[in-house]
Amino acid sequence: MVGITNKIMLAEIRRQQQLSQSIVDGQTSISTGITLNKPSDDALAWVQVSDIGRAQAQQSAWQTNVSYGTTRAGNAEANLEEINNLMTRAQELVTSARNGALNDTSAAAIAEELKTIRTTVGELLNQKDYQGVSVFDDGQSVLVPVSRGLNLAVVGTKQEISENIDVNGTSMSLDDILGKAIDAVEGGNDTDLASSLDAIQIGQNRVVVERAKQGVRADRLDVIGTRLTDVDINLSERRDTLESADLTTVISNVKAQLLQLEAAQSAFARINQQTLFDLIS
Repeated sequence: MVGITNKIMLAEIRRQQQLSQSIVDGQTSISTGITLNKPSDDALAWVQVSDIGRAQAQQSAWQTNVSYGTTRAGNAEANLEEINNLMTRAQELVTSARNGALNDTSAAAIAEELKTIRTTVGELLNQKDYQGVSVFDDGQSVLVPVSRGLNLAVVGTKQEISENIDVNGTSMSLDDILGKAIDAVEGGNDTDLASSLDAIQIGQNRVVVERAKQGVRADRLDVIGTRLTDVDINLSERRDTLESADLTTVISNVKAQLLQLEAAQSAFARINQQTLFDLIS
């Protein structure tokens, strides 16, 4: 009889422990607003939340890539805009150099400004960001993963912008074109000046085209970024639905369990105070 009673008491202790843990879990759900804390709470929901968590981690990585790509694209656009402005200024300078009334001093000043433009264009093409990454890729655009199966070139290459420009059948770079303009200004020959002006206009056309292409890249990154944000919101809402506690129900359950535990503990205390004689009589 004593053995049987001990087993009953141990079973009651375990039941009260489980009830206490259930109350703790309920109180945790009330304080955190989350009811799904372990697989045993809801196995199917736990699996779905785990899948959503992995998807959110992947989404976060893609969003980071899009953010980084957007920054690079913005830097590239700004540099291309500045190069375009410099090429416009180069046209103005060469045009003014064709004025036969210019003296040697004025021509020299124009040549010096063109040299500065040439140097600045080279610096803009080879500039690096604070992480040491070139604003423009070299040789081949780096592909950045921004979604499942989708890798984007977020900036163009220096070569696409500044090299292999067809100037009336001759392949030239922006540096070549500006060098030619400097020589023409220093030489003072109107035919050479006219030819160099034509070359600058052709070079600028290349820059304008690359600026437009860079704008398309930036727009595409914006679209993808918005889509990733929408997907992340949907995932968060789905996860919230699976995890969130129905506070009205949880509070009601906790109150009921507290009453059960108090009653069980009271009864257990009375039984435990009984003597062996009381138990076997």
